Amino acid sequence: MLRTTLLAASRSHGARKLVESTPLTRPVVERFVAGSTVDDAIRVTSELAGDGRYVTLDHLGEDTADTSQATATVDAYLRLLRRLETAGLAPKAEVSVKLSAVGQFLPADGEKIALHNARRICSAAGVVGTTVTLDMEDHTTTDSTLGILRELRADFPWVGAVVQAYLKRTEQDCHELASQGSRVRLCKGAYQEPASVAYQSKAEVDLSYVRCLKVLMAGAGYPMVASHDPRLIAIAAELANAAGRAANSYEFQMLYGIRPEEQRRIAERGNTMRVYVPYGDEWYGYFMRRLAERPANVAFFLRSLATTA
Repeated sequence: MLRTTLLAASRSHGARKLVESTPLTRPVVERFVAGSTVDDAIRVTSELAGDGRYVTLDHLGEDTADTSQATATVDAYLRLLRRLETAGLAPKAEVSVKLSAVGQFLPADGEKIALHNARRICSAAGVVGTTVTLDMEDHTTTDSTLGILRELRADFPWVGAVVQAYLKRTEQDCHELASQGSRVRLCKGAYQEPASVAYQSKAEVDLSYVRCLKVLMAGAGYPMVASHDPRLIAIAAELANAAGRAANSYEFQMLYGIRPEEQRRIAERGNTMRVYVPYGDEWYGYFMRRLAERPANVAFFLRSLATTA
């Protein structure tokens, strides 16, 4: 019930206005969001890279309303990529892009606009020596996102895909994506989805996650294991060993601000540990989904508000 309420609030303009206007919220948001500016993103990336972790950076924004907003998002990514190159961080940091933020659902030619804009970002990433992963959003975007992914991979075969274990279709998607050179991030999923398309219980989602892991680890691609669950992380390591995978043939991913000590431990044992780092002013939807994912996040939020007050 709490998760459902928080996910509904992530789409509510009224709830957004209330949360964003509360001064006490900002210190809590800073646990999960690097900051508002590209300088903040570079600072946090440098800190994480300094102790052996890798990074994927998300310029926050989604549900773009017009072409000028989509262009502004692309320009922000281009600035970010230039800054990564200047700072010598491109080998340690890639970018994650939500296609809805670069025009995917604009009323006229949205998919064409998103493809064009994603190409611009991928081209710039290739120039500086890093990669791009296309974030996945709610289930209504899946076919469109995978279609754009196929178009991009014709020129940029290293573009990463994201699949969500709570969707019933994902195991089959994993079979289709687990090809040579394919980079695939497997996460549980963070949107409110109907039972017709998504598993509803934690146990069902976990079982789906393991089935998808088996497909990806047995395939020829590069699995990216996005989870904070110690049990799933251990299962992923066991499956990688059983498949004879070298430590550099897959990676673990976690969100910025969640289980940082475990992130360091994974990096120190020789595995690739990548941290998903969001930045920018459009933090509200992302923040509410992080609260919905784990009760511990809500408890942290409430404790922080009480302490600050």
